[in-house]
Amino acid sequence: MKAMVIEAFGGPDVFVEREVETPEPAAGQVRIKVVASSVNPIETKIRSGLVKAGPAMPAILNGDVAGIVDKVGAGVTSFSAGDEVFGCAGGTKGWPGALADFMIADARLLAKRTSSMTLPLAECAALPLVFLTAWSALVERANIQAGEHVLIHAGTGGVGHAAIQIAKHLGARVATTVSTHEKAEMAKKLGADDIIFYHDESVDAYKQRLTGGQGFSLVFDTVGRENLDRAIEATAISGRLCSINTRSTHDLSLMHAKGLTLHVIFRSIPLLHGIGMDNQPRLLSALSEMLEAGAIRPLLDPKRFSFARIAEAHRHIESGRAVGKILLER
Repeated sequence: MKAMVIEAFGGPDVFVEREVETPEPAAGQVRIKVVASSVNPIETKIRSGLVKAGPAMPAILNGDVAGIVDKVGAGVTSFSAGDEVFGCAGGTKGWPGALADFMIADARLLAKRTSSMTLPLAECAALPLVFLTAWSALVERANIQAGEHVLIHAGTGGVGHAAIQIAKHLGARVATTVSTHEKAEMAKKLGADDIIFYHDESVDAYKQRLTGGQGFSLVFDTVGRENLDRAIEATAISGRLCSINTRSTHDLSLMHAKGLTLHVIFRSIPLLHGIGMDNQPRLLSALSEMLEAGAIRPLLDPKRFSFARIAEAHRHIESGRAVGKILLER
């Protein structure tokens, strides 16, 4: 089969097309004829060597996948050949990813696209990792409550746009940060109640405007680095703070003074360490339920790329100009 692989760490141009052996599913696995994938920031970090979590070289990256079951391994009863499926199921150590004609996946990491889902199969590839990340943060770690006023940073980003829709679905009031009026309109369409133009308004100013100076009981930082400091500042006393990017150094004095709880979300842990694999069907069920109810949809960047143009897709996401998710179609 054909695959886009990396044979060394580096910039986007390290991707090359290669002929590789078509994999066979082992017990508990299925083989997927890949239709689409999507780009996540973790893949740029694996490609560059910043995060040592990729498959063995030559490495096939990308966890998100949508496709059609081609073959099932022993013991698999939940899927059959011909089923349309989606999930986040590879692209890390021991698990080659989706940038290929076929992909092997643990059956626990996949959901079936049902007839009641109106979202096209290819677009289903844009949701798994960002949904699982946002759901893990807001629901499993922070125990979001109906009526709670929450702050989600970068509401038109990959994880941020999924988080807004989850929070609204669960009855929360959502504030989000954006950089432009165009992105503000996108965030409102996703369900955001309060818009913060972070270039123009200080944390103190929007805390006063939206919470009477108290801060938000739940803050979700999807950006990291200096934004984590802003997120700490925005969180109310005894509040919960979730972050997906804590690979940086910070003074936690203010966090200590407020008695905050910090939850770090790293969705690659199940694949990397085999921990929590049995929990994945429950999380994917939540995504399926929202898709069937029409309560979530991906915010797709206008630029779409073929697998052969994966280097261009990486340059686009690293430019900081991408909106939502970048879809890749085989």
